[in-house]
Amino acid sequence: MQNPKDIRIDDYDYPLSGERIAKFPVARRDASKLLLYRNGEIAESTFRSLADYLPDDTLLVCNNTRVIQARLHFRKPTGALIEIFCLEPLSPCDYLSVFQTTGRCVWSCLVGNLSKWKQGALVRTLTIDGREVTLTAERGATHGSQAHEIIFSWDDAETTFAALLESFGELPIPPYLHREAEESDKTTYQTVYSRIEGSVAAPTAGLHFTPEVFDALQKRGIPRLELTLHVGAGTFKPVKSDTIADHEMHLEYISVPRDTLRTLAATDRRIVAVGTTSVRTLESLYYIGCRLISSPDVAPEELVVAQWQPYEPAPDIPVRETLQAIVDYLDRKRLDRLVSATRIIIVPGYRYRLVRGLITNFHQPRSTLLLLVSAFIGNDWRRVYDYALAHDFRFLSYGDSSLLLPSL
Repeated sequence: MQNPKDIRIDDYDYPLSGERIAKFPVARRDASKLLLYRNGEIAESTFRSLADYLPDDTLLVCNNTRVIQARLHFRKPTGALIEIFCLEPLSPCDYLSVFQTTGRCVWSCLVGNLSKWKQGALVRTLTIDGREVTLTAERGATHGSQAHEIIFSWDDAETTFAALLESFGELPIPPYLHREAEESDKTTYQTVYSRIEGSVAAPTAGLHFTPEVFDALQKRGIPRLELTLHVGAGTFKPVKSDTIADHEMHLEYISVPRDTLRTLAATDRRIVAVGTTSVRTLESLYYIGCRLISSPDVAPEELVVAQWQPYEPAPDIPVRETLQAIVDYLDRKRLDRLVSATRIIIVPGYRYRLVRGLITNFHQPRSTLLLLVSAFIGNDWRRVYDYALAHDFRFLSYGDSSLLLPSL
């Protein structure tokens, strides 16, 4: 078997012209097309009929993250426009606290037009709930090759950082749409079940769901669980190296309630993940559980899943034992949820541990997301994408969907 690190990205390319990329969603979310891949057979339907195609024993798992209006623009006295793109919180370092903080917080950010911001603070005044609020941004340390520490402060004790972003920020729609964000994106670029703020990109497989689709699933007796992975800007990071060994995966933060973990540990149902972010979270749980089985009292920061951890020699532990180890850990620590992070890369040669079905959009050529799909359905990814291209499916974030069930 090929060493996963030797995989060449050239082998995961396909022709995607600009007109195949959906710049806007269809008028009704569940009217999007649905490609069906089941036992190697390919067909198509519409997303509103999803419930008709899921096996009776399905357990659906969704990512309930919510996209924040992470782009902030400041105008210098010289007229230069500086864009600050909030990536992840540094102080407070957890998402729940940082959005509720008042007065001051620190983020790791990308800065556009950085050469025009040599020194000094950026200032902008805005009105929130009838009050005038002055927001200041100052540069701190550099994080890595691109990210910068940005210290935000504002002069109103009643205004949270969440309120500032809501009033001042812009939604960071994907760069490949080649357009500015519009007011409609504030609704259409969020899933109907988004609740936990923190993503800078939507978990787009979930954009097709409507209350009517969920009603149909409920009538079929198909339960749903939610977890959280805050999608980072690295999801758009292209693979520039010839082989995957030289591609560095981005870190993304996950949060899974204890009750969800208990259900997963006890279920005999087929887990169908909504989107690659749910896949990455679910599969990361296995390796977090393995770590806890070998080291029950490990520090939380040591539970982060490393990029190549799944490909290292290790004991083959049953999934239920690994999930139960996480539940036991949370019980010992008196925690109501697992909060951790993952850099997991899923490429051909990966052995899926929890996920047996996948609902996902059509991904960019030469991307780690396409590699994840290939790891799930093998070389049939080419058949699936060839069919989608030949049958007028729409691609990428606002595009159509697919239901991948390698075995029934």
